[in-house]
Amino acid sequence: MPRIVSFLPSASEMVCALGLEDALVGVTHECDYPELVKRKPVVVRNVLPIETMTQSEIDRAVAKRLHEGQSLYQIDEELLASLAPDLILTQNLCQVCAPSGNEVSQVLKALPHKPEILWMTPQSLSEIFDNLRDLGAAVGQMEKAETLIAGRGARLEELKSETSKLAYRPRVFCMEWLDPVYACGHWVPEMVKIAGGTDEIGSDGGESVRVSWERLAEWAPEVLVMMPCGFDLQQTMKQIWQHFGPYSSFPSENSAAFFNLPAVRQDRVYAVDANSYFARPGPRVVDGTELLAHLIHPESFAWNGPADAYMKVDLNSLRGSFAEERDYYRDGEAMVFTASYLQRRGYCCGSGCRHCPYEVQ
Repeated sequence: MPRIVSFLPSASEMVCALGLEDALVGVTHECDYPELVKRKPVVVRNVLPIETMTQSEIDRAVAKRLHEGQSLYQIDEELLASLAPDLILTQNLCQVCAPSGNEVSQVLKALPHKPEILWMTPQSLSEIFDNLRDLGAAVGQMEKAETLIAGRGARLEELKSETSKLAYRPRVFCMEWLDPVYACGHWVPEMVKIAGGTDEIGSDGGESVRVSWERLAEWAPEVLVMMPCGFDLQQTMKQIWQHFGPYSSFPSENSAAFFNLPAVRQDRVYAVDANSYFARPGPRVVDGTELLAHLIHPESFAWNGPADAYMKVDLNSLRGSFAEERDYYRDGEAMVFTASYLQRRGYCCGSGCRHCPYEVQ
């Protein structure tokens, strides 16, 4: 069995889906599924402290480093050499998502043993399945790969058949970045279509595109799905509150544009775990498509997956509407938030709230 190092969370997931977790000897700092990959040696780390940065700060820092020809990732070349991989899984799709192109080529020059490289650069759902098939061929697990592809593909076809019967397809906008606003790209517009929605802003099969608030207002989405790339559900909710909450420093005109969108007025705004179901081109994009069907057509499609895959944004709280007893109570001079309010807020602020329902992130 080849010794595998993955530079991609989605590739690590594929390796484990094929039953090759023992062959996976190195991963990135972002690899977190399945749980066992967190115990693997970390070969790649982010150079930016994104955990403490706002979306606009991340956007500016990324643009600056790319403009200066600097990498967003640090590869532990010494550890990589000691792991002596036979196969490295990487991509050349997005410089922001993982080490790519020239970065990988430069690292390979320093390795005493030249491994095989499998490039995973999908633009669509079918190409994600092609990547899984290529991986199966590279590691001698074609039968398992084809079985997995057939099962996932059948679920998509069944969903597509059901949504084709719908009388109405709402206008959907998947917000892949909050500040500046980016529409979804690559395989996500295809997911929206299969799920029974209409998205004329997303870049189907292409790179994510920046969108003005004026263009978004013109599109007037009826369903708004917040899925910032690289963020899980709690992280997404934190970003939503930072940008649109009552104490946000976000420009007032942008905040006004957000609250005037039909989806917001009709209370159809959802935050999702983008990492697990949308941003990473792995097997769980099928789950993500089924989740979208539930969010777009809740009366027709149930969601039977994990409860922390999504949450409906509490827009009243986001506007600054607080009610004593329901949201907080007084303890002497202190105002104490209730567990109900903190749950609806959707993330742990790390301040040691008395009734915090979350594990500290």
